[in-house]
Order: sequence, then C-alpha cells, then structure tokens
Amino acid sequence: MSELKAGKCQPYPEYQDSGVEWLGKIPSDWKVVKLKFSTVLTGEKTLPVNAKYVGMENVSSKNGKYIETVETAPEGISNSFNEGDVLFGKLRPYLAKSWLATFAGICSSEFLVLRSNLTHSKYLNYFMLTDEFIEQVNSSTYGSKMPRASWDFIGLLPMPVMGYKLSQKIANFLDHETAKIDTLIEKQQQLIKLLKEKRQAVISHAVTKGLNPQAPMKDSAVEWLGEVPEHWVTSRYKYCSSRVIVGIAEAATHAYSEDGTVLIRSTNIKEEGLRTSDLLFLKKSFAEQNDSKYLFWGDIVTVRTGYPGISAVIPEELDRSQCFTNLISTPMKGFLAGYLVEYLNSDMGKSYFSLQGWGSAQKNISVPILQEFPIAYPDIQEQKNIFEYICNQRQKFSALLDAAQHSITLMQERRIALISAAVTGKIDVRNWEQPND
Repeated sequence: MSELKAGKCQPYPEYQDSGVEWLGKIPSDWKVVKLKFSTVLTGEKTLPVNAKYVGMENVSSKNGKYIETVETAPEGISNSFNEGDVLFGKLRPYLAKSWLATFAGICSSEFLVLRSNLTHSKYLNYFMLTDEFIEQVNSSTYGSKMPRASWDFIGLLPMPVMGYKLSQKIANFLDHETAKIDTLIEKQQQLIKLLKEKRQAVISHAVTKGLNPQAPMKDSAVEWLGEVPEHWVTSRYKYCSSRVIVGIAEAATHAYSEDGTVLIRSTNIKEEGLRTSDLLFLKKSFAEQNDSKYLFWGDIVTVRTGYPGISAVIPEELDRSQCFTNLISTPMKGFLAGYLVEYLNSDMGKSYFSLQGWGSAQKNISVPILQEFPIAYPDIQEQKNIFEYICNQRQKFSALLDAAQHSITLMQERRIALISAAVTGKIDVRNWEQPND
C-alpha cells in the first residue's frame, strides 16, 4: 500500500467491517449490496440484426479494453446492449472479460448485460475486473471443458456501494491512473517488438553474411539472398542433407499412449528450440511400424503446415522420437545442424517458404520445396563460430526481453492492485482532482 500512498491517496479516516471476508473493511459510510439489487440484468434476446456484434474475442482479458475485429454475428440468438451497459463474460470467467459498452449493439449470449442503477457504470465495470470478484465468480463455475458461471450465483455476490458522485470520481481516478500505466506498458511492449526484430536481423545477417564485415563478397545468384562471402559455397538444402522425408502422415490418435515413443507436433517446434512441456506419446508397437520415420539426436524437424519452415534440432533426450506430418532431415557430414536451423529460421528462410508454400488459409510446404531451399555456407569451423555467436546474441537479447516482460508484469500487478484498492475503499480519492496533464 506504500506505493498507493506515495500517489497522495491515503486511507479513509474510518472503516467498518463489510461482513464479507474477501471485501474486508470498507469506509464507514459505504454499504454492501447484492449485485442483483445494484444492477439490472438486461439484454433482450434477439436474432442477428444489422448492428455491431461483440463476441468474447472482442474483449481483452483483465483490462476491460475493446478489441476491434471484423467478426459478424453468428447464427442463433444474441443479446442486445446499449451504450453504457457492462458486458461481463460468464464463459471461462477466470479470463476476466468485462467491458463498458461505448456503443449500442448485439453481443454473444455468453455475456451478461448489466445496467448499473446505484453506482456509475464505469465503477461497476472496474469492480467486476478485480481479482477478488473474479475469484468468487470462478469458484462457482460448472462444466469442465467450457466452464460457465450463472447469474443465479453472480447476482448474489456482494458489491460495495457509495454515493453516485463518489463512484464516478473513483472511476475517473482509475481512468486517469490506469491510462498512465497502460501507456508505460505499451512502451515496454513496443520495446519487446523492436528487440525481437533486432534479434532476428542480427541472426539473419550472421548466417547469410558471416561475422567478418571485411570479407570479400560475391553474387549468390539468388535474388532474395543477395551477396554472400566470396569463400562460401552456394547450394541447395538437398545437398546438405542425407535424407529429407515426411514424418508420420497417417491417423495416429488410436496409437496415443501415456508413455512410449515421443511424438513431436508442429506446436512443439519453435525458433528457440523444441517445447517439451506438452509432448504426446505413441505406443512403441506403432512407432516400430514406422521405423523409417524416427528422429535421431542431431536431426532437424521442420514445420510443414501453418508456419512452414520453422525448424529445430532434435536434442539428445528426444533421440528416437517421431513427428506427425512434419519434415525430417539429417545433416550430412560437414554441416552443423544448429547453423542449418538458424538459416531456415532466418528472414530469408521465412521469405522463401512464404513464397513457395501453397494454400490460402494455411501455408504448406513439401519435401521438394525444402530440398530446393537455396543456402550459402562456409566450412564447418566457421559454421560453429557463427552458431556460437548467435547463441551468445540470443542470451543477450533474452536478458533484455525478460527485463522488459518483468516490467510489464509489475505494472500489470500495480494496475490490478490499484483498481482493487480504489473500488473497495482502501484508498480515499474524494479529494482527487483531474490533473491538467
């Protein structure tokens, strides 16, 4: 609370017990009212009409922001809402999706449409975004795959109520303070974006131009690759690999098992390496029937559909694993798997696979497309030097990215704490005045 006091917001002079454990003490002149008495559940059921539609995907989690999309109303019944209504997502309430409507329209029936009648609607929206409120709602959900909360429960939840003008001032205070925090968060997000772009540029330059800026250059004869060091060899990926094949391409769900042979999916393949937190397993008998599809330590696995070309090296702990519909390649002697992967994941690699892939909804690549991928490379020692340099650069950028993400996390926590403190009366904003920023 010291940080909140530093912002010239002190506690109220006198408190009373709210009678609600998760609300704690509230100012002595406030009262607690059940939500169904402080709001009106509205939102008439309606068929799709020529009005703007708001789905669950249009409301951001935890910050009450609207996300513009080109979604149209699905078939079936929707809810109508007016400007100033609060839309609260009852599906997966842990996502904390609550939005103060800035226009009239229709919305998903997964929203409760609430109209405040005791406090300002902005205050109601802020209250419904607090961790304390969300935890209570989430504790009541039913259904495992699609957990929902009901108005029968939510309407009985207590809500602090004060004078209307004070509720408006609290909301205005939070508008001002959260806007400042959001600006700082946005700056850190922009920094993260720039750092990722810089990291990609550094890696792409290293694998296509080398580490010596004074090295004589030659035309690669590949338009999008441009010049490469004179002593490098320009070739095709098929001449760097002893095999390029497709992994298991038949239905395999019947062969899933609790243990056995590791199955790598496209979702496991990341530029930073293989994500092993959600690997699947195949029965060993099924894997042995597809023994030509084994992935060995040092092999390369490449995404075939979705984000084609993204590749990773198979680590020792995943030796003799298999993959589902992805591409498998084995580097020849004289080629470092890590170098080849960085080349495939470079800006040039992304451009190549984007141009050569087919499909409108999702891009796809084939064995021939991967085999014909143009590549320039030095001798094995220089490949190792370049790969070591890239690993060091990744560590440096990771430290900067982690620091920026940590700052965002702290600011998000500060935002949540500030909202909770203000709407439950832990800080007194009665004398707050809108600054002339």
